[in-house]
Amino acid sequence: MPIDASAALAAEPRRAEIGWDHKDVQLYHLGLGAGIPATDPDELRYTLESRLQVLPSFATVAGAGTAAFGGMGAPGIDVDLAAVLHGGQAVRVHRPIPVTGRAVQTSKVAAVHDKGKAAVIVLRTEARDDDGPLWTNDAEIFVRGEGGFGGERGPSDRLTVPERAPDRTVERRIREDQALLYRLSGDWNPLHADPAFAELAGFDRPILHGLCTYGMTLKAVTDALLDGDVSRITAYRTRFTGVVFPGETLRIRMWTGDGRVQVTVTAAERDDAPVLADTLVEHS
Repeated sequence: MPIDASAALAAEPRRAEIGWDHKDVQLYHLGLGAGIPATDPDELRYTLESRLQVLPSFATVAGAGTAAFGGMGAPGIDVDLAAVLHGGQAVRVHRPIPVTGRAVQTSKVAAVHDKGKAAVIVLRTEARDDDGPLWTNDAEIFVRGEGGFGGERGPSDRLTVPERAPDRTVERRIREDQALLYRLSGDWNPLHADPAFAELAGFDRPILHGLCTYGMTLKAVTDALLDGDVSRITAYRTRFTGVVFPGETLRIRMWTGDGRVQVTVTAAERDDAPVLADTLVEHS
């Protein structure tokens, strides 16, 4: 049935209590490739509990990722999941995420955009603890064949790639087992582990999670340009434009500006095939 945008937007938010501790944070960071070299002081900020800090992208998996797509069950949203793609992700942190915490997380449909042949559903997840708001997550869900319902087209967040050379370019190799490790943070989709399932989806082998690439990119920017200090990050967004496979290399190009880092991410071995675009890190 078609999307009923009015019903979806009017629905009451779903509420869940979530918790995490240092083991969840360490596992998430390891799933992003942290800890190489294992004794590097810069890597210990991500892997050793006595020095631990939390990348803001952890907000996408906190509570084992249970609320990332919670709004997809809202009234008015009855779509074929085979037509669903994760189109983009944004997170805004209101203060540094604690290493151990508990929070109340609410999920709702924040917007429904009509792109003609497709719809874009913006699922918003907000978390707060006893001290106030922690983060706001927006997942953009692209649904093929569900446009044309007469809704607003929505804003365009496209960024023009600067014509000058990047200020920094780094490469990050994806370990062969990285998708297997990352999925332990809550995304159990067999597309990232089962070759037979990946083949049914049109891939010759399992692909890496888009949100893993998202986290890897934020860590690269933090380490290269922000002195490894995650507390400086205030917001981070991207658009998913392609896939990468375990064993490949991410080429991450960065352009610095006034409190902003614009980023593009490509697959180095496949002639710089686009992976992430319209990517922006805001920082203090």
